[in-house]
Amino acid sequence: MNEMFGYGFSDARLLDEALTTPSYRHDYPDAKDNQRLEFLGDSVLGFIAAVRLYGGHPSEKEGELTVRRAHMVSASALCAAAAKHGFAAKLKRNRCAGELPDDSKIIADAVEAVVGAAYIDGGTAAAEKIFDSLGLMEYAKESGWNGNPKGELQVRCQARGVMPSYELVHVAGKAHEPVFTVKVSVAGVGSAVASAGSRKKADSLAAAQMLEKL
Repeated sequence: MNEMFGYGFSDARLLDEALTTPSYRHDYPDAKDNQRLEFLGDSVLGFIAAVRLYGGHPSEKEGELTVRRAHMVSASALCAAAAKHGFAAKLKRNRCAGELPDDSKIIADAVEAVVGAAYIDGGTAAAEKIFDSLGLMEYAKESGWNGNPKGELQVRCQARGVMPSYELVHVAGKAHEPVFTVKVSVAGVGSAVASAGSRKKADSLAAAQMLEKL
């Protein structure tokens, strides 16, 4: 296979490396996984997004552009875009691996790796072709967080190279009036605890508290 997201690789080995997740090395220890390419692709994606936004939104300030870029290159955007191409099924993983959730970071990491591989293979033009094939400019429409602290926390943590971890600590109250207590933790930052009448609301409140710490 030498084609992915509308780009044909001159060096198919680069694409193969980009599709090789770290777990594949459990079965094949000598295999070269995609982590180095992911590192490169993350920066290339951010650069392309920044250039497109700079030219497309000449009146916006840095903060607004930063939020738009965060939406465009977030793990959720990359996963949603990749799903349209049946991307998850093409990843090389260990034999015992289960089905990946649609929003798995493994998928987002592999998309970044493919972009990094394309950049090495064909330069900025190749990476831009993949960027356009994924339709990431569609996510530039989001210029704010729209009252979504959980989404904002995820994107901001991703920019730090970590991910928030949510834990259901306790469920109390009557069956028809439950109270959910959730703890969210971020490595290097700390944790926050919140309670609400639904798990979703408790997650949101805990994320809002954690954002204050950030």
